[in-house]
Amino acid sequence: MLSRLMSSSVRNLEREFMCTVRLLDDTEYTCTIQRDAKGQYLFDLICHHLNLLEKDYFGIRYVDPDKQRHWLEYTKSISKQMKSQPPFTMCLRVKFYPPDPAALKEEITRYLVFLQIKRDLYHGRLLCKTSDAAMLAAYILQAEIGDYDPGKHPEGYSSKFQFFPKHSEKLERRIAEIHKTELIGQSPETAELKFLQKAQMLETYGVDPHPCKDVSGNPAFLAFTPFGFVVLQGNKRVHFLKWNEVTKLKFEGKTFHIYANQKEDKKIILTYFAPTPEACKHLWKCGVENQAFYKLEKSSQVRTVSSSNLFFKGSRFRYSGRVAKEVMEQSAKIKREPPEIHRAGLVPSRSCPSITHGPRLSSVPRTRRRAVHISIMEGLESLRDSAHSTPVRSVSHGDSFIPRSRSQVTDSSDGTAVISDETYSPSNSMLPTPVAEHSLELAASRQINGAPCSIEEEKESEAGTPTVGDMSELGADSRAAGPMQSAGGEAALSETEQVNKFVLSVLRLLLVTIGLLFVLLLLLIILTESDLDIAFLRDIRQTPEFEQFHYEYFCPLRRWFACKLRWVGGLLINK
Repeated sequence: MLSRLMSSSVRNLEREFMCTVRLLDDTEYTCTIQRDAKGQYLFDLICHHLNLLEKDYFGIRYVDPDKQRHWLEYTKSISKQMKSQPPFTMCLRVKFYPPDPAALKEEITRYLVFLQIKRDLYHGRLLCKTSDAAMLAAYILQAEIGDYDPGKHPEGYSSKFQFFPKHSEKLERRIAEIHKTELIGQSPETAELKFLQKAQMLETYGVDPHPCKDVSGNPAFLAFTPFGFVVLQGNKRVHFLKWNEVTKLKFEGKTFHIYANQKEDKKIILTYFAPTPEACKHLWKCGVENQAFYKLEKSSQVRTVSSSNLFFKGSRFRYSGRVAKEVMEQSAKIKREPPEIHRAGLVPSRSCPSITHGPRLSSVPRTRRRAVHISIMEGLESLRDSAHSTPVRSVSHGDSFIPRSRSQVTDSSDGTAVISDETYSPSNSMLPTPVAEHSLELAASRQINGAPCSIEEEKESEAGTPTVGDMSELGADSRAAGPMQSAGGEAALSETEQVNKFVLSVLRLLLVTIGLLFVLLLLLIILTESDLDIAFLRDIRQTPEFEQFHYEYFCPLRRWFACKLRWVGGLLINK
């Protein structure tokens, strides 16, 4: 009996596994999942735990052992998607940024989006000018510590809080000044709402950059926003395509293609190369999902998308979920008492340290601080050296996206990058490609310098998220902005890729030729041997040319072929 119970418990353990999901406030939710459970089950558990109804904007992200990011697919089994062994560690993140976060129905949803954008600001994905950076940081102060109190907040208190990877003392003083004078009396929810409204106006709102290279081998970053597809290259934004202009997204191996129609019937094709085929497929899936979510009117319009050509199977993918318009309509129907929100202002954060937790950079080990500094400076060097843009038919390139200016200062003692004081208005550049830009936040330049997130990379998985050191191991210059590879290695890789492409094109041509010959042969047999009384077949049979071909060539060939078959059959029978 005891052995039977033990064997039963072992079988139950084999059918279950532990799963830990890090939430946006850096708390953890741990649960036991059945081995055959699908992603939707885990996502619903988390949303129930958070009391979240407007859940379509969020997703669960994980990192595989090869340090490639993925979004958990809700229609598939969790255990089949994960390439590692349990227990699994994942993260809840904003997957689709609301086009207008202020229009969200519930405060709990706005608070979670606020946490995500605050994280984006800290990790350098949300770029902004000095005045906007100061205002955003002041809103965070007001939301998390309340009104300025001389008894609690001594002189220089803002220097103990870290909102960006690096910032100057002048900016710290400006943040404190705004917090002291302009935000008095604002409740946390009001400060968070103002923060969202301010962040929404920035051009890089909702950007999650994917490192790539263009056809000339120059670094580039591709990103999908609520408003369209963006390409950042060197210190320029070279392309912005609205979602209604993008007609097709396609990938083959490490090659990613974007097809678009702009005004005046101008068609363009953009081609980029991801570090690995897995990264390219992830990029393609993200693009397909974002386009479906923001572009379509109804989820019933979603179709299965294939990356294949005519004679190749390729990858097939279908976005599963509601689209943005349906989500807004569904949110308007929510009628319940607002759920209680447990704000995490006093909870120390792993990846985005809470502003109430210790002095600025004091919790970061010296070696990590040095790594952060190196990654920023390497990125600035790559921005300074790279002024190339993507060759594309009938499209010229925009002006500087993050140009260097005299007002951008670097401290000679520690190389700290500070924010530019030049004016910049992202809202003025929401135009089709090309677009002229002005100066942006240099301290947040890590989003465009090959390290899209911080060294800690939000600690999204115990398996390890790509860092500055790790990205170089992903092959073919994974960071896409640290040109450390030798010229010989790049040339050899380029030659190999060209040979592979040539061989692939020859094989495709051969297959197409064989296919056409087979179709012609099948049509010929139908014309000559079948009794189908179809109008166009009857017309062909009655032409003098066909009759001459039939009696002078086809019939003798058929008799010769039948004779050979009988001869071969006789040999086989005699043996």
